[in-house]
Amino acid sequence: MLITSLANDKIKKYVKLNHSKKYRDEENLFLVEGMHLVLEAYKKDMIVEVILEQNETLPLDVPKVFVAKEILEKISDCPSSQNVMALCRKKEEKIKGKRLLLLDGIQDPGNLGTIIRSAVAFGIDTIVLSEDCVDLYNPKVIRSTQGMLFHVPIVRSNLMEVIDEFQQKGYPLYATNVSYGKDARSLTFEERQKYMLCMGNEGNGVREEILDKATFYLSIPMKEEVESLNVAIATSILLYELGRTK
Repeated sequence: MLITSLANDKIKKYVKLNHSKKYRDEENLFLVEGMHLVLEAYKKDMIVEVILEQNETLPLDVPKVFVAKEILEKISDCPSSQNVMALCRKKEEKIKGKRLLLLDGIQDPGNLGTIIRSAVAFGIDTIVLSEDCVDLYNPKVIRSTQGMLFHVPIVRSNLMEVIDEFQQKGYPLYATNVSYGKDARSLTFEERQKYMLCMGNEGNGVREEILDKATFYLSIPMKEEVESLNVAIATSILLYELGRTK
């Protein structure tokens, strides 16, 4: 069966999922676009159905929906539409592991996507998003992760509650401070084995109430002419230092 009308109920659902966080939350579903992301979702058994352009083939053992090219273009959130998409179930995750990355109010989809990629690259066990972070399943975030959102547990939660719980379990909390803090390069091997690292909002940084709970602050030494770094870049540098094995 080929769908050729925007009035089709499935098409209306796909379009709404790409444009409404509220609807994604209600349905517990999201869309991915492009072969790479579809295959990554398939490996994690998250696909409900694949959406293919007319006459395309894809040898995956999942339900398939065929749509006309112009319909696929209407559904797509990409600058240039793909010929394959997938409807996916959201991940159900719990906080686990010894290396936790807490993100406090990250708003830019590209920043969140880049941070997720770096977190996977440098060995983070779980990412915890504050309740006011940009939606993980925003199409721009998904594209920016390059599929890495499927490779690390990501949880949305109240950061203060998470911090209290894991500090009681002996996890130190590291937060960033542009003005002063411990040189990230000076961390001992032990200090890099078990921790919570909190990175803050693009404009305001880490909230005061979280800073107040920090075991100590971290800083990145740099030239005086540079006031601060983009949060995704700063996070990547710190995760690299924390991920060193020596």
